[in-house]
This record gives sequence, structure tokens and C-alpha cells, in this order.
Amino acid sequence: MEQLVEFLLYQQGIGPYFIAFSILLACGLGLPLPEDIILFAMGLLSYYGLTDLTVSIVVCLLGVLIGDCMIYYFGLYYGKKLTKQGPFKKFLTPERLKQTKNMFHKWGNKVILAARFMPGLRSPTFFSAGTLHLPFRVFIFYDGLAALLSVPLLIGVAFYFGDHVDRAIQLSRKVQHGIILLILGVVLVFVLKYFLRSRYRK
Repeated sequence: MEQLVEFLLYQQGIGPYFIAFSILLACGLGLPLPEDIILFAMGLLSYYGLTDLTVSIVVCLLGVLIGDCMIYYFGLYYGKKLTKQGPFKKFLTPERLKQTKNMFHKWGNKVILAARFMPGLRSPTFFSAGTLHLPFRVFIFYDGLAALLSVPLLIGVAFYFGDHVDRAIQLSRKVQHGIILLILGVVLVFVLKYFLRSRYRK
């Protein structure tokens, strides 16, 4: 992160905003780079007075959400074709798609909410949401809700605790992990209820 901040320090005008937006957009499309690094960097730039805090939050939110929507629509328009080709055919079998579709219909909104905090699962989940035609209004509502929690949190922590960056990073990760555990707990409850109902019906 120090290298990223140092690089951004030499950018002027809209440079830092453009770079952060582009990287976050790429992260949404599968770039293996943690989003929190970019968000912390923008928070620190705001702390140093090189960027505006509000503008940084808005730009980062747009980068995150547009990237998520792109992977969703990629699955929506091309997902079915990809499931019939190469490795996708073996991984996304009709049975698995049917199971995933049932999962989204039962508690899909909670899956989207949880996936935002899981970088390794976020892109596949959003791609599957598009492939299975999960309503966009459901997708964007819960993905947007999760982004509104995480993006201002990480940028704000770096901004308000800029003189204690290491402690700020630890604090924000603890909070984010707490959110993840809470979401996973809610999802687990619904899975358990669904399992018990299925057993009862049988």
C-alpha cells in the first residue's frame, strides 16, 4: 500500500480519482488485488489534503458498483453460452446451475450481500447471479447496500486515523470481519431453516 500511496502522491488534479476508479473497476472484473488497499490509499490522500473525502467516496463507490454490474451483465448475456464451452461446461453443469438457482431464489439477496466481503467469491457469485437471471433490482440493492457499508468505512478509517495507519488498518479489518461473520451467521440460519423444512416435508 505504501508504494501505491507514493505513486498517487505524484498525481495531480483528477489523476488519483481516475486511477482509483480504474483499479476498482478492474477488481470488480476479477483483478486479484484487494479493494481495501485502494480504499485505504484514497483515505490517506484525503487525510493529506490531496483529494476531497466526499469525492473520493463517491468515485470509489462508482468504481466498485460499475465493476460489479459489468460482471453481472456479462453473466446475463454470455453466461449460458459459456456454460456449454470448455472448462465452464464441466464446472457449471445443469444440476449445479439448478441448485444455485434455487439457492438464489431462497436467499439470493443474502448471498449477494455476503459476496461483497469475499473477494475470491465475489466475481463468480455475481456472474452466476446474471447467468441465472437474478432480478437486477435485487442484485444492485444488496450489492449497493454492502458497498455503502464497506467503502465509506475503509476510506473514513484511513482519513480519520491517518496518523495511526497501522492501527487504523487493524481496526477496519476487525470491523469488516465482524460484518462478514454477522452476514454468514444470517445465511447459516436461513440454510438451516431450509434444510429442516425439507426434512420435515419428506
